[in-house]
Amino acid sequence: MVVPHTPSIAIIGTGYVADFYMKSIALYPDLNIVGAYDLDAARLATFCNYWKLPAFGSAEELLAALPADGLVLNLTNPDAHFDVSRACLLAERHVYSEKPLAMEMAQAMELADLATGLGLHLGAAPCSYLSQSAQTLWAAVRSAKPGKIRLAYAEIDDGYIRQAPYKHWKSETGAPWPAEDEFQVGCTMEHAGYYLTWLIQMFGPVRTVVAASAQLTGDDPAAHDLSIGTLFHTSGVVTRLTCSIIAPHNHEIRIVGDRGVLELDECWDNLASVQFRKRMRIRRRLLELPLTRKMRLPGKDLHPVPAKGGAATMNFFLGPDQMLHDIAAGTDPTPAMQMALHVNEVTLALQNAGEHSGSQTMQSTCEPPAPQPWAQSLKGGK
Repeated sequence: MVVPHTPSIAIIGTGYVADFYMKSIALYPDLNIVGAYDLDAARLATFCNYWKLPAFGSAEELLAALPADGLVLNLTNPDAHFDVSRACLLAERHVYSEKPLAMEMAQAMELADLATGLGLHLGAAPCSYLSQSAQTLWAAVRSAKPGKIRLAYAEIDDGYIRQAPYKHWKSETGAPWPAEDEFQVGCTMEHAGYYLTWLIQMFGPVRTVVAASAQLTGDDPAAHDLSIGTLFHTSGVVTRLTCSIIAPHNHEIRIVGDRGVLELDECWDNLASVQFRKRMRIRRRLLELPLTRKMRLPGKDLHPVPAKGGAATMNFFLGPDQMLHDIAAGTDPTPAMQMALHVNEVTLALQNAGEHSGSQTMQSTCEPPAPQPWAQSLKGGK
């Protein structure tokens, strides 16, 4: 996405996920990276030496060096997101935070109120809802192809992680996979947003969450490693979202309409194909056909995607790039901020549901974003 001047960013937090951002940032040659900061001086030095970035001795120095229309990427651990984002906002700098926006809803609302009062942009990952795969799926939902949408099932199961060799998982610069965050913060807080943002984008905000969650593995005090939620959207569509680090790997989404089913098998692939499976009556049977039709958008290479790294083929900079464009264009920051808040509330409702929470009415809402300019309709306009 082109902006009218060279945008600037600053990075706070140089752990595991920061390398994935840097692989994506490399796709934007006109971007000015002011520098990076991390509490761990050794990790900061390794990261900055590898990526050829200036290392700053304090967050305050880094924020002072960032232009007022620049953007801070808050890539710290989840339990530090609130404090770091708050400090950046108080320094009057726009903030894009890794997920979650905050570990408590009151903290997320405090950040939003602070950003609003200062006229600043505030947003949070994940940004895969801006990707070619998500936008193609949404265009297919809006088309006449599947008919009226009634229901969606989305899965984010990552396998039995506690039995995986995760202690050997390293980022490009050698940062270890943050196992403590995965187990102590919870897989739902870490991963639900990958489909939750898509569902809210396609079907509107969530009125009611009916969910259950549990800790099924690990003897140490840990967050729930399974959540199953039924989401009642304002559009009338009902969706189900399952997150676990126990069940076999499955990142599939199925969207059921009156004429058939839309399918996509991987939300961590920005270029994953969208298939339509038509429903037909054949003699006395009703079935979805075994052969599918691929849904496509007009054009090719609709946004850059880095080479596959780890388990994902995702451009982590789609969200920050959109925010930089909005900052330069003077776009109202409220809609993006409200979506981040709403995603945060629904995610917390899923993660913390437990066995007896029952129906939860959401207090936040949002106006879903418009489709990307290159994704207004499917190829052929159908």
